[in-house]
Amino acid sequence: MIGKLTGIVDTVAEDHVILDVGGVGYLVQCPSSTLGKLTVGERASLLIEMRVSEDAIRLFGFVTGEEREWFRLLQSVQSVGAKVALNILSTLSPKAIGRAIALGDKAMIGQAQGVGPKLATRIVTELKDKAPNVILRQEPGETLAVPASHGPEADAVMALTKLGYSQSVAAEAVARAGQHLGEGAALDALIREALRAMGR
Repeated sequence: MIGKLTGIVDTVAEDHVILDVGGVGYLVQCPSSTLGKLTVGERASLLIEMRVSEDAIRLFGFVTGEEREWFRLLQSVQSVGAKVALNILSTLSPKAIGRAIALGDKAMIGQAQGVGPKLATRIVTELKDKAPNVILRQEPGETLAVPASHGPEADAVMALTKLGYSQSVAAEAVARAGQHLGEGAALDALIREALRAMGR
């Protein structure tokens, strides 16, 4: 299995890149967010998701592990294949996807090509419990200010920080969400309530 490719960018097309690795050109399908960071003639490294079927071996490439995680997770939803997952990642950043799912924002997910209202609803419904785990995964080299306490509240603060909110704003929002929901509130409920409160 191929997990990563590093080489010279030979061609950048609308939906794929050809990466020259030691004289071998690998055709790698990528979301537009990844393609936009590649320049012909320059060296690049892509994290690879490899799919083998009866008639083809397909490679999907991503600049960040977060993008690859969402690519995998989105396809765990019925009727979401590689093409639709790439379309979603081409339309929304990983942070925007996480926020949309946490808030149950079907309209935002539905902006992606090939995602109708029914599929957007299914994506939001099926991934609402899984999304916090992806949001909480750190990229190598990233440092986050993590609260000293543990549990759902600390995880919710970290998740909101990953979505771009400052530590102090996230902590305050989660504290208020905890008061509103009561003791023992689940992680996904805390994140949703905090995001709702900050969006008012």
